[in-house]
Amino acid sequence: MNLNLKKPLVVFDLETTGLDLINDRIIQISYIKVYPEGKEERENFFINPGVSIPKEVTALTGISDEDVAQAPIFKEKAKELAEKFKGADFAGFNSNRFDIPMLAEEFLRAGVDFDFTKAKLVDVQNIFHKMEKRNLAAAYKFYCGRKMEDDFTAHRADEDTEATWRVLQAQLDMYSAEKQEEPERVLENSVEALAAFSTLNNNIDFAGRFVWKELTDKDGKVVLDENNQPRRHEVFNFGKYKGWDVAEVLRRDPGYYSWMLAGDFSYNTKQVLTRIRLREFNNNNKC
Repeated sequence: MNLNLKKPLVVFDLETTGLDLINDRIIQISYIKVYPEGKEERENFFINPGVSIPKEVTALTGISDEDVAQAPIFKEKAKELAEKFKGADFAGFNSNRFDIPMLAEEFLRAGVDFDFTKAKLVDVQNIFHKMEKRNLAAAYKFYCGRKMEDDFTAHRADEDTEATWRVLQAQLDMYSAEKQEEPERVLENSVEALAAFSTLNNNIDFAGRFVWKELTDKDGKVVLDENNQPRRHEVFNFGKYKGWDVAEVLRRDPGYYSWMLAGDFSYNTKQVLTRIRLREFNNNNKC
């Protein structure tokens, strides 16, 4: 089933030197850019991480130091990628938890402020786990009716990307109103609905240092906005201020902002904190 798109959707996958957002680096990027009219553009390339690829990663992916030796570093591709991804939504497998945060870190390390908050993020794995509870190979067999190892080489970004795109289309077909009797098992065919359905947490930054929390009044009742939806505010999700309103902490303890900027936090976490601080500064100056 074709996905209803209002703007381009980038289905992508990364291979990396490891799972640490701060210290590990991308070694392969593959994506399919799908346009509303149905056109698909594919690109797949290696990235030189600037460090040696661990042996266990080479064993898993088949990508060695020799494969990436002549490849560009991410900084050399960052502006080009940002331009190609501009105005698009994103989809991947486990992408909200890993691939999007890793890509965001690489952009910021390269000095490119790519704003993922303006994009809808569809995590195909979360849809799968909510509907069927398993991994990409199992998802491929379940939705596409074939063993993934018969069609693809495992743990290569370009082939995993192709499999992810096929699974997403098959999910839309399987969970369509025509094939599901129970309304709660019908997936709405839009990126907005899929992004909302595949989001499993209230994280504001990718690392989850800040989360959204419903605003309550003095009696503990949830405060509603003009659309009768719960109002939310940003709170800390770690440390001595866990559960505290971020803006209030920045007012009461301005040194905490400097401590976090100097600390071992991800660039994205620092970026989100800075945006909140600037917003509060600008709002206070309007008064």
